[in-house]
Amino acid sequence: MYFNLMPKIYYDSAGIGQPKIVTNLLRRVGLRTKVKTNAMLFDTYDVKEGETPEIIAHKLYGDSELHWVVMLVNNIIDRYHDWPMSTPQFNSYINQKYVDADGNLNTNGVHHYEINQTSGDTSTTIEVTDILTYPTALTVTNYEYEQRRQDRIRKIRLLDPKYKDIFVDEYENLMKESDI
Repeated sequence: MYFNLMPKIYYDSAGIGQPKIVTNLLRRVGLRTKVKTNAMLFDTYDVKEGETPEIIAHKLYGDSELHWVVMLVNNIIDRYHDWPMSTPQFNSYINQKYVDADGNLNTNGVHHYEINQTSGDTSTTIEVTDILTYPTALTVTNYEYEQRRQDRIRKIRLLDPKYKDIFVDEYENLMKESDI
């Protein structure tokens, strides 16, 4: 469904003056700021272990083909890096990413150091690289860093189902603006 809504363009991939009609995969539509900030349109949701955009779309909208709505609302471009991984995927990912040149696993190695912000919201942490300047900085391991990232991207927003049809219609209209 998602790709069917994308506009078609003439494209000459061989550069020989014989363009073909192709789907414009580069066409993007984003949410307007006014829509993004309207809390009444969205619910917050924590993605559960093993859930995919298709599963969530089916649960929420009754149609797994509307997975693109879940992804667009959350500005997810790369499903494999912007969507939370299952536990086995996560473990495999960090075990591949944090292997040193000698083949040793380094998930407990230092990723960075951080300190608490001293003004404003003091619960906010600031990443620092110079441990000598900030001797009280806390160490964040590679594993902790990646786990925090997964926890952060696990929190998504979902479009209230009663606005789904309006949202899809608006998306279709915006995509049609560049049809050939």
